[in-house]
Amino acid sequence: MSKVKVAILGSGNIGTDLMMKLERSNILQLTAMIGIDPESDGLRRAKEKGYTVISTGIKGFLEQPELADIVFDATSAKAHIRHAKLLKEAGKTVLDLTPAAVGALVVPPVNLHKHLDEWNVNLITCGGQATIPIVHAINRVHPVGYAEIVATIASKSAGPGTRANID
Repeated sequence: MSKVKVAILGSGNIGTDLMMKLERSNILQLTAMIGIDPESDGLRRAKEKGYTVISTGIKGFLEQPELADIVFDATSAKAHIRHAKLLKEAGKTVLDLTPAAVGALVVPPVNLHKHLDEWNVNLITCGGQATIPIVHAINRVHPVGYAEIVATIASKSAGPGTRANID
């Protein structure tokens, strides 16, 4: 079986971390890293690893849409609102890693099966992905009326996109 071609839109900390994780996938093949800063660490690392590097953002990717069938958007909520429209017009499936909430809100172990045919899937937030499956599991045994999470993030790991998404 051939792998599904994917691209990462956003060459910051989250996009770069995702690049490292996708390298281990038996199903997904990373083909391109897309950013807007040609000097970014993420684009430099992607180039060193042999991936196609696009430093002109989504515009550059849309000039080569055959590079990927699925695009992970690791930019910001504000940027994703614009990206979603353009990627839909290009016929791409989008996994939104921002809190834009444009597409179906998905926590894979809880409700992925209900959204397999969606073109834009929003993976909400890191805190939500960590907490919701636990609350869901507890709720299957005993009703949960309220749940809350308190989370921290290391300042060094919070790049401009993450900071722009903080309320």
